[in-house]
Amino acid sequence: MKRLACAVFLAGHLLAQVTYDRLLNAEKEPGSWLTYSGRYEGWRYSPLAQVTRENVKNLKVKWVHQMPTTHLVETTPLVADGVMYVTEPPSNVAALDAATGKLFWRYRRQYPPKINVCCGQVNRGVALLGDRVFVGTVDAHLVSLDAKTGDVLWDVEVANYQHGYSVTVAPLAVKDMIIVGIAGGEYGIRGFLDAYDAKTGKRRWRFWTIPGPGEKGNETWSGDSWKTGGGSTWVTGSYDVAQNLIIWGVGNPSPDWNGDKRLGDNLYSDSAIAVDADTGQLKWHFQFVPHDLHDWDAVQVPILVDDEFQGTRRKLVYWAHRNAFYYALDRTSGKFLLGKPFATQTWAKGLDPNGRPIRLPNIDPSPEGTYVWPGVQGATNWYSPSYNPLTRNFYVSAWENRSVYRKGDQEYTPGNRFIGSVPLIELPDEPGHGAIRALNPRTGERLWEYKLHTKPWAGVLTTAGKLLFGGSDEGYYFALDAETGKELWRLHTGGVIRSNGISYTANGKQIMAVAAGSAIFTFELP
Repeated sequence: MKRLACAVFLAGHLLAQVTYDRLLNAEKEPGSWLTYSGRYEGWRYSPLAQVTRENVKNLKVKWVHQMPTTHLVETTPLVADGVMYVTEPPSNVAALDAATGKLFWRYRRQYPPKINVCCGQVNRGVALLGDRVFVGTVDAHLVSLDAKTGDVLWDVEVANYQHGYSVTVAPLAVKDMIIVGIAGGEYGIRGFLDAYDAKTGKRRWRFWTIPGPGEKGNETWSGDSWKTGGGSTWVTGSYDVAQNLIIWGVGNPSPDWNGDKRLGDNLYSDSAIAVDADTGQLKWHFQFVPHDLHDWDAVQVPILVDDEFQGTRRKLVYWAHRNAFYYALDRTSGKFLLGKPFATQTWAKGLDPNGRPIRLPNIDPSPEGTYVWPGVQGATNWYSPSYNPLTRNFYVSAWENRSVYRKGDQEYTPGNRFIGSVPLIELPDEPGHGAIRALNPRTGERLWEYKLHTKPWAGVLTTAGKLLFGGSDEGYYFALDAETGKELWRLHTGGVIRSNGISYTANGKQIMAVAAGSAIFTFELP
C-alpha cells in the first residue's frame, strides 16, 4: 500500500470523531454527509435549502477533482468536519478539502495481477467511524485507515478473491461495528453479510445469505446447489435504529439463467433480509422473486419510513425492485403490504396476497432465447432512490427495456463465471430509454416522470429546497422540481454519470457534489 499525505491537513483541520451518536443524529448535521445514503433510513435526502427552485438555475461549478483511473466511478463521497472522503477505483481512497478540492492524502492499494469481477473494478464508497475511514477492496479485503493521515490501521481478508469474491459495496458503520457485504454472484460464491469490530478488525458475526445444511431455508435448494448459490450483498443497506435491525438486499442465485440444478425458491436470494445488528440473527425476510431465472437482484437501497398506511400508522420499507414492481413492506415483520408495477413488465400476471409473483407462461430463458420485460439490468438497479419527507414521495431512476434471455450449460469452476449462458442484454434495434419517476409510496401511483434519452445509471438526491438532482449517461447533471418533475437546470459534465450525488456545506454555502466521468464535480450558487 502507498499513501500520500500533506502536513497542511494536520495543521489546518482538527477533526472531530464521527461518533455513533453523530450517525444516529445525522439529520442534525445538514452540512455533513456521514454515511452512504446520508442517514440510516436510506432516504438520500438533504435538509439543506439554500439552493431553491427559484435560484437553482444559477448553480456554477465550484471545483473538480480528477481521479487517476480508467475504471467506472460509482462512488458516493462522504463529508465530515470540512473533509471529503471519496473512493477512486479500483479501491483507493482520497481525502479532500471539501471547500476547495485540495488533496490531503491518498491511499493506494497494491492489487493482485488478476481479479475477476462481474461488472468492472468499481467501489461505491467508504464508511466513517471514530477517527477512521473504512473501505472494501476488489480483492475482498476490508481496510481501516487513519482519517487524518490515510495510514493503514488494519487490513483483514473478508473472502478469497480467487474464488470470485469481491467487495465493491460502501460499508455501513453501526454502533462499534462495520457492516460489509460481498460481490460475486456471477461466480458461484456463497453470499453473506458480515460485521467487523471497528477497532480491531475482528469479525463479530456472519449471516450466510445462502443457508447451509441444518439452517432454515436450505431445503429451498436442491442437492448441493447451495454451495454455489450466489446471493451477493453488493449494495449498502439501511439500519432501523428503534428495532436494531439491519435491512439489506440480497442478489441473484447462481447460475443466473439456468436453474435446473438449483430447484426450489433458493432462499435468501432476491430477498430483503432483516438481521439483528448485534448478533446477525435473521428476524425476517421477504423474497421478491423466488427461483429467479432473470438475474433480478434485490440489491436496491431499502427506504425506511414511519407513516400512515391504509389508515394505520406503521413502520414501513419502500422498495422499487429490479423486477419492475414497487413494494411496501411492514418493517416489523417483513409482511407484504403493496406491490405495483412502476415500469413495463411482461413476466408476471401480478402478485398474490403474500406478494409472491404469479408468473406468466413462457417467460423462462430458453436455448433459442425468450423476450422479457424488464431486461437483464432490470427496471432499476443498484443506484439509489430517494424519499423526501416534505413531499412524502418516493423517487427512482427507471428503465424501459427488454432483453433476450437464453438458457445454456452450467458448469462450476472456482473463480470463473457460473451464469448458465449469456443473454442478449442490449437489443440494437430496441435501445430502450429511461426516466426519473415520482411515486406515491403509499399507493404505488406514478405522480410524474422526467424522460431521459438513454437508460440512467445514476441515483437521485432530493433536498429541503424541494429539488431532485440526477444524472445521465450523456453526462448531464440536472435539477428537477420535486413536486412536478419540471427541469429547472442542467449542466454537461463531459463524462457519464454512474453514481449518487450528495449535498453539504462549506464556508456556510450549500454545495452539490457528484462523480461524473473520472472526476468529482461540485456546484454552488455564485
